[in-house]
Amino acid sequence: MTGKPRTLGLLGGGQLGRFIALAARDLGWKTAALDSSPSAPALQVVDTPLVGTVDDVSAARRLAALSDVVTLEWELIPVRILEAVAELRPLFPAPPVLAVIQDRLSQKRFLTKNGLPQTAYGEINDPKDIPCHPIIIKQRRHGYDGKGQARIDGPADRAKAAEILRQPCIWESPVAFQKEISVLFARTHDGETAVYPIAENLHRGGILHATRAPAEIPPGTARKAVELARAAAEALGHVGVMAVEMFLLPDGALLVNEIAPRVHNSGHYTLGACATSQFEQHVRAVCGLPLGPTDAKGPAVMVNLLGDLWAKGEPRWNTLDGVPGLTLHLYGKAEARAGRKMGHYTVAGPTAAEEWRRADERLSALRG
Repeated sequence: MTGKPRTLGLLGGGQLGRFIALAARDLGWKTAALDSSPSAPALQVVDTPLVGTVDDVSAARRLAALSDVVTLEWELIPVRILEAVAELRPLFPAPPVLAVIQDRLSQKRFLTKNGLPQTAYGEINDPKDIPCHPIIIKQRRHGYDGKGQARIDGPADRAKAAEILRQPCIWESPVAFQKEISVLFARTHDGETAVYPIAENLHRGGILHATRAPAEIPPGTARKAVELARAAAEALGHVGVMAVEMFLLPDGALLVNEIAPRVHNSGHYTLGACATSQFEQHVRAVCGLPLGPTDAKGPAVMVNLLGDLWAKGEPRWNTLDGVPGLTLHLYGKAEARAGRKMGHYTVAGPTAAEEWRRADERLSALRG
């Protein structure tokens, strides 16, 4: 790139924004980020940190004025803010994409409209709308990492869902799945795509615990998963990296669970394990640069490090020493809280399969 460096603006300053900013810097772009905390992970590394909330239209416009292109790390920013930014600068993903994804009911209706398979679902505006048991209820907006949702196996469980039901919700039928997988890929302005090896995910308490790639699934299943994800992205007109989470059923069928129109926790394994990380690929896609290769250097595993590990003080990082292919990534968050994502480690190469099995053992050793 020649001439004056261009600036990529980031709505949100968490760990995803931090990795995007670092990737943009390596591609010769300047960066700016908006977050409510001056010590947010991304604000620690960008060229121009802005302190303010992402639902403040004046703050978002200040970010846009400093930027040539704007992107985001979190899809739940109010659409009115996104539209205000898009009036000033190119914003990817675009507001219409996010308007569909932000509301679980509209996302479900989008999947139905486009013939994409999913579990049975319905709308709940009143506790009396709960149709049967067992079901899973989820708030239509702002629930993530297991928050804002509950499983109801019978009438006695309704009390535990009372707080959740104060907001509009959906219900879903539980799924007896064989595996949870995610398809991670990038899509450019002109529809070019680049797909990563499909990831297999293990969740605990609604939070991603570990990911391995490639997932142990038949080649035909992998092709079908990519077809479903690509169809969703094309129907949305998405630009950037996207993750589509799916359930693989025992009979080989696939159901779409959720769409994340951004870089994703299950794609962290691409840092060091693929020729182009998901973060660099996202920058390339939204900034109009050629997509990079997604070839994997070998199998890989990612394990999340939650704030629980800090309950007795700083984790014993030396227990990770000597693990072949292991890379530790900490996010620079000052306060460790239970369930808060503080970092992750990846293992790439021949030992990845063993590390998938030993993840709990590694975490226990870190706790001391």
